[in-house]
Amino acid sequence: MKISYSWLKDYIKLEQSPEEICDILTQTGLEVGGLEEVETVKGGLAGLVIGEVVTCEKHPDSDHLSKTTVNVGTDEALPIVCGAPNVAAGQKVVVATVGTTLYDGDQEFKIKKSKIRGEVSMGMICAEDEIGLGTNHDGIMVLDPNAKVGTPAKDYFNIESDWVIEIDLTPNRIDGASHIGAARDLAAFLKKTQDIEYTKPSVDSFKVDSNDLLIPVEVENSEACPRYAGVTISGVEVKESPEWLQNRLKMIGLTPINNVVDITNYVLFETGQPLHAFDANEITGGKVLVKTLPAKTKFTTLDELERELDENDLMICNTEEAMCIGGVFGGIKSGVKAATKNIFLESAYFDPVYIRKTARRHGLNTDASFRFERGVDPNGQIYALKRAALLIKEIAGGTISSDIIDIYPKPIEDFKVNVSYANITRLIGKDLGNQAVKNILESLEIKIENEDETGLELLVPAYRVDVKREADVIEEILRIYGYNNIEIPTQVNSSLQTANKPNPDSVKNLVAGMLTAQGFNEIWSNSLTKASYYEELKDYKDEQTVKMLNPLSADLNGMRQTLLFGGLECIAYNANRQNKNLKVYEFGNTYFYKGTQLKDQPANNYWEENHLALFVTGNKEAESWTTKEAPVSFYGLKSQAENILKRLGLTTDKMQLTDCEDELFSEGLTYSFNNKIVLNMGIVAGKWLKKFDIENPVYYADFNWDNVFQAHKKHKVLFNELPKFPAVRRDLALLIDKEVKFSQIKATAFKMERQLLREVDLFDVYEGKGVPAGKKSYAISFILRDDNKTLKDKQIDKTMQKLIQAFNRELGAELR
Repeated sequence: MKISYSWLKDYIKLEQSPEEICDILTQTGLEVGGLEEVETVKGGLAGLVIGEVVTCEKHPDSDHLSKTTVNVGTDEALPIVCGAPNVAAGQKVVVATVGTTLYDGDQEFKIKKSKIRGEVSMGMICAEDEIGLGTNHDGIMVLDPNAKVGTPAKDYFNIESDWVIEIDLTPNRIDGASHIGAARDLAAFLKKTQDIEYTKPSVDSFKVDSNDLLIPVEVENSEACPRYAGVTISGVEVKESPEWLQNRLKMIGLTPINNVVDITNYVLFETGQPLHAFDANEITGGKVLVKTLPAKTKFTTLDELERELDENDLMICNTEEAMCIGGVFGGIKSGVKAATKNIFLESAYFDPVYIRKTARRHGLNTDASFRFERGVDPNGQIYALKRAALLIKEIAGGTISSDIIDIYPKPIEDFKVNVSYANITRLIGKDLGNQAVKNILESLEIKIENEDETGLELLVPAYRVDVKREADVIEEILRIYGYNNIEIPTQVNSSLQTANKPNPDSVKNLVAGMLTAQGFNEIWSNSLTKASYYEELKDYKDEQTVKMLNPLSADLNGMRQTLLFGGLECIAYNANRQNKNLKVYEFGNTYFYKGTQLKDQPANNYWEENHLALFVTGNKEAESWTTKEAPVSFYGLKSQAENILKRLGLTTDKMQLTDCEDELFSEGLTYSFNNKIVLNMGIVAGKWLKKFDIENPVYYADFNWDNVFQAHKKHKVLFNELPKFPAVRRDLALLIDKEVKFSQIKATAFKMERQLLREVDLFDVYEGKGVPAGKKSYAISFILRDDNKTLKDKQIDKTMQKLIQAFNRELGAELR
């Protein structure tokens, strides 16, 4: 939210600099994110002056250029070549002199001395769009003949400069979402050291001129609209706003529209109360109805988009149709137009939950919805209505042609809070004194109902939606007293705690360090994702998706069940920016919903799992003169994944390896430990790559980190003395059926020989010429060692014969 420093001074007399005001606002909880000096026109028209065209003749070498001399108040007239068709001698014009910088959006253009088709040009005669004063480019600006030559354009056009304060408003501090709100906090803070008050503009002069245009209001849904007020103004003249009003809005980044709409925006940023002006002649039936409409009703908003309404969208209607989405966005028909003569001015309090859901449902985020969905002052509608009506009457003319309608059946009362002096001292850590506490509370417009020696009974204004408990009041006292004014204690008490071993964070950091050292980059994707990803999946069912009741958008309407889609979004984003060689990993939770209790899961309806995901795609390394293109492979990822397991004490010989049946993969492996899946790994299915427009294969490893960690907890690190005797290697070439897996051979080998056998490795696989159909050849190495003596050939041969017989008997293997 943007606050204008000069605008702020309308409500409070400030001697502090903008920088000091920023510091105070931050201390009081309205954190300042930026401070910028701005002008109503970018660049402030620096270097531009008012000039008079002394001579004007056709350029000797061009049909469309003119050769002019222009008096800008210096000793000599400037020669300027001009391409505008309307330039003529005797005109008063705006001249950009040599060295002046002109702005076109973010682009800059510096005026230089030049030659245009042989003629010297020492400046530029400007059109209004070239200097930011309008959009017309039909020709140069021709000024009033009485304009004084040599006057800086900044002074002639009354260009203002100001300091704009950008406040990073937190959701609980909507009371500060206005200039008066900021002034209120500044006054409370400064009152400790100086006599200062903030003041609101008076509305005492408000009076009803007639009752010629009565528009009754009927609120059918008082839950969604607890308060609705309105008044009519007749005979207005809709036109451009006066310069001061336009400048105020421009300073905070708003575009002026017309005087009536500009006034509603002005009062919004002044008071924090959104207003809406209707063309009274468009209110069919002469009656305003505040209600909801049937689901799927069509409604066209101001942005000319036809929207389909929900049955819970609160609408402002006439007797025949909707005119506005209440508190969110106006309709295309009923807004104020150039021909509007009579208006109905609305000032309401809408239920924050209704507004928030409607705004999210339609993807609309307006200045009005921003405030309504956080909770505006329910007792500020009439002041804002009178303030706007008086400004409209002053600027747009007309008469107030009805009494104020105020439908407020159940007034929202101030919050009653009791606070004790003892708790104030305990939570703040310092005794501020009872009188200082009361002074701060009164400066925040918190009324003291009763007081005794132990504490206070308070009435907190209804606009402070975040102050409803004793702790909230104490926080208010502290932020105005100043966090920096609490002395640092000379003694700090602490308790020592021991962490469980192994520490989950330490294990994660260990693995993260391993992956980073191997060239992986860590990513963090959003836990919120598209629920539509799971609509056609069987392993990750749509009914298991945790759906958002109030989604920010259709792309963020469900909690993720897998880390795959976040990783693919990252890969697609990088691939579209010519970064196709990726190795990334992510630690993150996945979330699930169930209607009934599932085995090994908590008894509630929701659970979450911790996962580690690895993604590799593209080439192993960028191509260079020393390395050729080498695409990543499944086996490269397999090596990385197994190294992680090995580092945590989970070697593959202790696991069950099966074909991966997860539908996210086209093919892959599943690693299980004690019948629990610890890793699924393989090639991402082509339909998902196509969905994300990814061309290269993507290899993906999904660790169930909860199961990995539980297995790691049982791992014990044992130390064995280094072997004193040498190991012996023997190789076998086995002819086996295609269905037989290496894991079966390895398991059979260790089953038959546990004393001497140390390692079994596969180093070659062959199918083809010389190998019978349905068969394959495995070349396998065996490492044997006796820790007590050197092995002899006889003992080695006996062991190998025993293994060969076991392979033949149990697996049907033959020696080649």
